[in-house]
Amino acid sequence: MTKIDYSKILKYARARGGEYADLYIEHTVPTAIALEDGKVEKVISGVEIGAGLRVITGFRTIYAYTNDLTEAALINLATEVSRACDGTGGDISIDLSEKRPPVAHRIIEPPEGVAMERKLALVKEADMAARAVSGKVSQVAVQYRDTLQRVTIACSDGTFARDERYYLVAAVNVVAKDGSVVQTGYDAMGGNIGFELFREFPAVSIAEKAAQRAVMMLSARPAPGGRMPVVLSSEAGGTMVHEAIGHGLEADLSQNGLSVYTGKVGQQVGSPLVTVVDDATLPNRRGSFKFDDEGVEAQRTVLVEKGVLKGFMYDRLTSMKDGVSSTGNGRRESYMARPIPRMTNTMILPGESEPSEILSSCDSGLLVKKMGGGQVNTVNGDFVFEVSEGYIIEKGKISEPVRGATLVGNGPQALSNIKMVGNDLGFGIGTCGKDGQGAPVSDAQPTLLITDIVVGGMH
Repeated sequence: MTKIDYSKILKYARARGGEYADLYIEHTVPTAIALEDGKVEKVISGVEIGAGLRVITGFRTIYAYTNDLTEAALINLATEVSRACDGTGGDISIDLSEKRPPVAHRIIEPPEGVAMERKLALVKEADMAARAVSGKVSQVAVQYRDTLQRVTIACSDGTFARDERYYLVAAVNVVAKDGSVVQTGYDAMGGNIGFELFREFPAVSIAEKAAQRAVMMLSARPAPGGRMPVVLSSEAGGTMVHEAIGHGLEADLSQNGLSVYTGKVGQQVGSPLVTVVDDATLPNRRGSFKFDDEGVEAQRTVLVEKGVLKGFMYDRLTSMKDGVSSTGNGRRESYMARPIPRMTNTMILPGESEPSEILSSCDSGLLVKKMGGGQVNTVNGDFVFEVSEGYIIEKGKISEPVRGATLVGNGPQALSNIKMVGNDLGFGIGTCGKDGQGAPVSDAQPTLLITDIVVGGMH
């Protein structure tokens, strides 16, 4: 790539006004392997390069992107973008200064240095491990993905930042069948991490867990329905915190009146036992980075403290509107998309109760070991979540497994009904969708007791 005068491009972008401009350059090298029915169906690798240029004027975003990274092409793009502004920029001075990363995510074994044969072997071993669990396993799908993403961000406020991210994921989906009964099991592991991930979490153990879950659910009885206490295991992952709380605390939704938490900063929105943080500084988690996609340092943001709403997750545009600083939550799927406020690693912090104590305190109810998908209406906080692995609780002990359960509730109400918080913490990973963009995230929670929630059962 030829040398680029970033300051010059930003000056062209603001030649006709605008309060702010930034240039985002991305160089991504993705590798993906998909195995189904014992056969490798897809092996994809390549290189994606491009740049996105943005001007903010009057709280409006003007955005354009290109694959041509010559300085001449970027100046042309900047000139086009500036035409949407209706003022005169004058002689703007932009002195870029490179920021030092606030954190380091240590990569021991970079995936791009791992031979393709080794990656293919990992996928095939996972497939065999899942099938070896039971003869009732009828289908196995294994996905492996690694993505090396290098980004450079130059901003008209003088910010210049670079980040290098290694997104690695292994996921296994298993279908088990017994007569007419069909059940699925899913498990995944990943992070901003190297191939050393599989030393701690071998792909075969991920596959076995997914297969065991699918097979066990074949003999599970239909879940009961009604209002009852629910214990959410830390193994369940943080679907609850991500969907029921997290999205409603993204500043754009709040500013547009699309969040149940709008206007409630300083108010009690949950149990005093609940503290929620979003933290992109955690080492090697899937939602971690050094800088966000607007060049703002990775941060730890307290969103809810002891049940009291403290604030929202901001990118640069929403922080301008509210007159506050960005919390480092400006993220985009790629150079082709404008940044928007997004979660990173969102979690309910551990409390003081032993998980065994939480379970034994519950005379009857439902234990959720693994959450499935879910959806939330951020305007009123209502949610519905699938339970992919659940058990009846009887006299404080785990009883038989059940299938077909859903959790139906309301975010603030569910937060308020949390009466015990475990001293453990379990993480889940995912790709969060919003406004047509996907972003790598993780979420986490300790073991939780929700004293009263609607469980939807099978009829």
